Amino acid sequence: MNLYVNFLSYAGVSLLLLFIGLLLFEVTTRNEKFKMIGQGNATAAMVIGGKLLGLAVVIGSAIAHSISLVDMMIWGVIGIVIQIIAHILAEVLTIRFSIKDAIDKDNRAVGVFLLLMSVSIGWVIAQCLTY
Repeated sequence: MNLYVNFLSYAGVSLLLLFIGLLLFEVTTRNEKFKMIGQGNATAAMVIGGKLLGLAVVIGSAIAHSISLVDMMIWGVIGIVIQIIAHILAEVLTIRFSIKDAIDKDNRAVGVFLLLMSVSIGWVIAQCLTY
């Protein structure tokens, strides 16, 4: 019985962290990406998809390496915060173009870049979550 309770606890908290991470990303960035996805903006979908995958990699690693549910939650939150900070830094560091404008204009090259950046950052963070 304990196995099922642990599974449901970790799965529930993990899915909640994914949802919270996406929600925080949406409100802290300068585009309404979910609205844009509904309008067919593929770049917005790539950016959100990359964030989702990057967060999932971090949370998956936190699950695999955590010593408790609270430990996993702490590292999940850290992963969310780092992903948001990385996106903000990318906006500041890309002086040749505006990420916000590129997403608004459905610039898929920028979308692919941001997707891969999010997955890469998530993977690196995940590798740091070992004891």
